[in-house]
Amino acid sequence: MTATPRSAHPAVVVGTGFGCRVHLPAMRAAGFDVLGLVGTDPERTARKAESSGVPHAFTDLDEAIRKTGAVAVTIASTPHTHAPLTLTAIGHGCHVICEKPMAADVAEAQTMVEAAERAGVTHLLGHQFRWQPERAVVARALQEGRIGEPRYLTLTSYMPLVASPEARMPRWWFDESAGGGWLGAHGSHIIDQVRSWGGEFESLSAALLTVSDRQGGAEDSYTVHFRLTNGVDGVLQHTAGAWGAPMSVSRIAGTQGTLWIESGVVKLATSEGTQELPVAEDLALPAPTSDDPRQRMAQFELAPYVRLCEVLRAGVEGRPLPGAVAVPTFHDGVAAMKVMDAIRASARAGGERVTL
Repeated sequence: MTATPRSAHPAVVVGTGFGCRVHLPAMRAAGFDVLGLVGTDPERTARKAESSGVPHAFTDLDEAIRKTGAVAVTIASTPHTHAPLTLTAIGHGCHVICEKPMAADVAEAQTMVEAAERAGVTHLLGHQFRWQPERAVVARALQEGRIGEPRYLTLTSYMPLVASPEARMPRWWFDESAGGGWLGAHGSHIIDQVRSWGGEFESLSAALLTVSDRQGGAEDSYTVHFRLTNGVDGVLQHTAGAWGAPMSVSRIAGTQGTLWIESGVVKLATSEGTQELPVAEDLALPAPTSDDPRQRMAQFELAPYVRLCEVLRAGVEGRPLPGAVAVPTFHDGVAAMKVMDAIRASARAGGERVTL
């Protein structure tokens, strides 16, 4: 294979699942020219590349970067492969988006952030939901002091995603050795939501459990009682194994008011009554590219991911990173890994309180 001529922003995507479904269209929407797709199975990767309009398929990231001249890489492989792939990309001077959970453990995550800082490349973590309008509106309202001093935070959800043991999900979701479990697949996003709203974790007590009628494998549910360094107390209760209509609660109460998300709308209650908070222009997302209900989940994930990829492009071009939403970097990944490690330690100890 001969080297591909360099385009303005040549890029490589790693991962033929989420990578093709979300990373690839988001990178294109942000102005990147995705010249290579990297996967583990040569035939599957070639088929995916052809159907997605990507010129070249690879099973080795080092080769992919060398032959495409990529300046940016996004990594959507299984968590236990994130560190070596990220270090390969950084070794070529590439700017990187790595999916969450960031690594197999805190030590790997720390190695990744140190390498990125030494190389001077833009390093971003796949916490695209920071750009979800309702989450961003809550974050801004908290920054503006709309509820006074935050005191209590609850994030709860019931989902039937894996209630059936026959449900088809990415294999790593239930493989503990690959970084799986509902804590890694989902909890990493929720931990980031807590941190972006309320700050750092001080201590916690946790349980990891399986609600569905599934035998073996990693957990499909978790419960965490936590305290943040600013004094906020809270509870995280999430299951993907509950039959029935989905239900979720996102609510934070403070000394002068309460914020919550209701059907995608942020509401604020104070002594003066309850009001809906509008989405500011700089927090709005790109319009959906399809009204097909079968594409609803892809659109839900894709629109905020475009914003993340736009931040990556700013880094490639040496421009200041957009600041409407706090940008999730590898430093956030290390912090989240520390929380997940503490949750697992507490669960192994029967819910013993763990200080971070």
